[in-house]
Amino acid sequence: MCGRASLGVTKEELESRFGAILHWEDLENFHPFPNFNMAPSQRLPVITDADPYRIQLFRWGLTPSWVKEEKTIPFLINARSETVAERPAFQQSFLRRRCLWPVDGYYEWIKVGKDRLPYHVFMPSTSIFTVAGLWDVWKNEAAEEIHSFTILTRSADPTMEFLHSRMPVILPQNLENDWLNSETDPHELLNELPSIGLGTLKVYRVSGKVNQVKNNSSDLIQEIPDVKQGTLF
Repeated sequence: MCGRASLGVTKEELESRFGAILHWEDLENFHPFPNFNMAPSQRLPVITDADPYRIQLFRWGLTPSWVKEEKTIPFLINARSETVAERPAFQQSFLRRRCLWPVDGYYEWIKVGKDRLPYHVFMPSTSIFTVAGLWDVWKNEAAEEIHSFTILTRSADPTMEFLHSRMPVILPQNLENDWLNSETDPHELLNELPSIGLGTLKVYRVSGKVNQVKNNSSDLIQEIPDVKQGTLF
């Protein structure tokens, strides 16, 4: 779930939202920004506990630091919040390397017959919200550092289950700094997070163009008639 997302804001808007700087040199070999079709393996903006005043570009798909060969483990694009502390791939990052993943929405698909219809989920009250993430650094044989991240998921709010049984762990803005704070007990924070569903979030159908990662323009987040469902969410 949540294998695609959008961030259709400017560099300046992103910096203003977090009081952090995205250095121009970090934009070398960077995927188009704004990005309306963020996908695994792309280098995407994150804010880490190690440097909360800098917006960095990490690859979506975590590779733990202890992996000997990158090809021996798949990209870990998400982790279940209920069991993240028990998984060797995530244990150390959960305790010591947490991050915020800024988005303005994410995509989910509903299967109708043989078709998979894409929907965009966003938060009308804000132009940017954050998903709880974990990060790590892996070194290849040439000693080059690969910074990567994964996002946490939780059981979907009952009002969102029509899309998927899981959804991203969305952090209320007043808890973002707590998530990055090394003194915060991450177990306690996750257990106390409010459930977020329809009312706070809005859902509408979008074009199947989003199915192809090469497509990346603002028309991907434009609402289209939900002819299969008969109603708009």
